[in-house]
Formats: sequence, C-alpha cells, structure tokens
Amino acid sequence: MCIAYLRFQPGAAYPFIVAANRDEFHARPAQVAHYWADQPEILAGRDLEAGGTWLGINPRQQRFALVTNYREPQQGQPPAAISRGRLVQDFLTGNQSVSRYLETIQAQHSAYAGFNLLVGQYLAQAEATLGYYSNRSPEGPQLLPPGDYVLSNHLLNSPWPKTTKLAQHMDQALQTRSEPKAESLLAALHDTAPAPEDEQPDTGLSPELEKRLSSIFIVSPDYGTRCSTVLWAQPDGAGVMVEQSFDTQGQATDRIDWPLAFGTVSV
Repeated sequence: MCIAYLRFQPGAAYPFIVAANRDEFHARPAQVAHYWADQPEILAGRDLEAGGTWLGINPRQQRFALVTNYREPQQGQPPAAISRGRLVQDFLTGNQSVSRYLETIQAQHSAYAGFNLLVGQYLAQAEATLGYYSNRSPEGPQLLPPGDYVLSNHLLNSPWPKTTKLAQHMDQALQTRSEPKAESLLAALHDTAPAPEDEQPDTGLSPELEKRLSSIFIVSPDYGTRCSTVLWAQPDGAGVMVEQSFDTQGQATDRIDWPLAFGTVSV
C-alpha cells in the first residue's frame, strides 16, 4: 500500500472513509480481497509471497489496519526481518487495543524494514480509535484526533505532491455529496500525472524513477498500482468495501464490492 487518504470523524454521518492504492511489483503474487479460509474474520487481499496483507478489516471485531513502506532505497533489510504485512494481519486477528498494539510493535521496531502503520477500532461508533506509528519517526505511537490524513512512503501527512493532490481530489469528491460514491473515490485515486520535476521528492532514487513514482496512480510494466480500495462505515454499522484491480497497463480488471455490517461477519 503506497498512498492512502483517511477521513476520521467519529459521530459524523460517515465517521470513517478510506481511499488507497496498493503499488507493488506486478510479478509478486497476491490474491484479491476475500474472507480468508484459515482466518475467516479477515477481509483483505493477501500477499502470497510473505503471507500478510497491506490493508484489511475485521468487520466482526470492527478493526481496520493498513501499512505502507517507508521509502529508503539505501537502507537494507534488517536480519531475519518480519514481513510488514504481518503488522496488519496481527492487529486484525488480535484483541489488543490500538494503543497497546502500537506499543507492542514499537518495542520490536527494529525487526521490520521501514513502515507506516495505521490501525483503528470501533470506527463506526462514537468511541472510535485511530492510531499511527512509524518505525522511522522519533515521535512514537500516536492516537489521532478527528481529521483528514494522507500517507504515502514518508511520514503521515508529509506534504509530497502526490499526497497533497490526493487530499484535494478527495475534498472535491466528498464535499458535494450526502454519501460517498465509490466511482468518485476511485476516480480520485486514478490520477496518473507525475509531479512537476522541481517538486518531486528526493528519496535517493534516480530522477526517472522519482518521476514515475510521483503520481497518485503508477503505470509501468514492472511496478505499478495493482489495486485501489475504498471503504467507509456508518454509525449504524453498515459499510462498504470496494476493491478495483488493474493490469500492467493500468486498465481495470476485477472489481469486488463487499457490503459490510460492522459487528458481524459475512462469508
């Protein structure tokens, strides 16, 4: 998962809205979103190389999590590194609070390559909790107040051109509607325009690669946006999760629409 927008407003008509793109090598095997046979409480895509996931929910336990990599091309993997996809999976299947889980991960932060992790619970309710932790941030775990958040491959709300643009797109997609529309949110995620050259971040990659990765939606034969996911919850527990997959040319392929009932599970 390489770019995500979250609107977190407990008590609002739509207290939790997510729109996110997963960018990955096309050759890396993965399954589309589904309820896992071995852990049927999880609704998520699945990385078939390391076994975890990049974004998922546990509707029955009203838990949500997503992870992005922290871009640091000169930094190698730690010895015997734990897959960052386990950070999402373990929260979804666990019973720790948001705060306690992030504290647990902080205590073993060096076992992972750089990551950003967002986890939440009871997101359809007034007592909703959303937390953030990056093992590349000096601040430690944070419980987030209501607001709008964007995340890519740097720290939360880092003003990269692509995150700033996504926030603007999402504001436009949401401000005039009484309810979220999946097509509008997916369209906001499908912006292939690169950032202007003088605004692109310098993360240690070649200028050509920085340009390619500076768009919200990435198209290239080897690495690009594999899927877009939109998700929202309502105070009555109803919700929706939509996943749209794409091929190496950025063309839409499979789409899955899951109606949700937070507090229950459908299989």
